[in-house]
Amino acid sequence: MKTLLVAILVALPAVAADLPAVAPVKAACGPDNVKFNASPIGGQPAAQPEAGKALVYVVEELFRPADELITPTVRVGVDGSWVGANYGTSYLFFSVEPGEHHLCADWQSAPRWIGEKVSLTSIKVEADRTYYVRARVLDQGKHGLLDEGSSVVLDLKQINSDEGQLLVATSPLSGYRQKK
Repeated sequence: MKTLLVAILVALPAVAADLPAVAPVKAACGPDNVKFNASPIGGQPAAQPEAGKALVYVVEELFRPADELITPTVRVGVDGSWVGANYGTSYLFFSVEPGEHHLCADWQSAPRWIGEKVSLTSIKVEADRTYYVRARVLDQGKHGLLDEGSSVVLDLKQINSDEGQLLVATSPLSGYRQKK
C-alpha cells in the first residue's frame, strides 16, 4: 500500500505539469458556469470611448449565414471576466483601460460533436481610441454546421477600423443578459 501511495505521489507532478498549460491559456475567459441569453436587437448606438479609456467592439460573424438554424451564442471575455455575448451575426462593445488586454471568445453551448470552441487573442489599446475584433465561426465542412462531419473553428482576431466599422454598420447590436 505504501509503495502504491509513493508511486502516485511521484507521478502527480508529471501529470500536473500538463494541467497548468491549459489554465493560463484560458485565463482571458470567465468562469465556465457563467452563461448568457443573447439575441440581436438591432440599433446602432453612437458609442464613443469613455474619457481616458478605449472602446472595443467584438463582432460575431458566421461563415455560412444560411446555417443560422444552429446559431451559436459566443461569450466574450476580457482579462478573466465575461463582458457579454453575441448571438449569430451581431456585435457588442465595452470600455477598457489603456494597455494590453487578453480576449477570449467561447462558443457557450456547442453541440457535443463540435466540441469545445475557444479562441484567444490579445490587443494593446490606447486611451480615447476605438478597436475592432471579429469572432468568426468558420465551418470548414462540406455540408454546413448541422452536419456531424463538419470541422468548425472559432477564430478571434483584431481587424482594421475600416473593416470593423463596416461590420458594425451592417450587423445588429447584441442584447444579452446573464442567465440566473
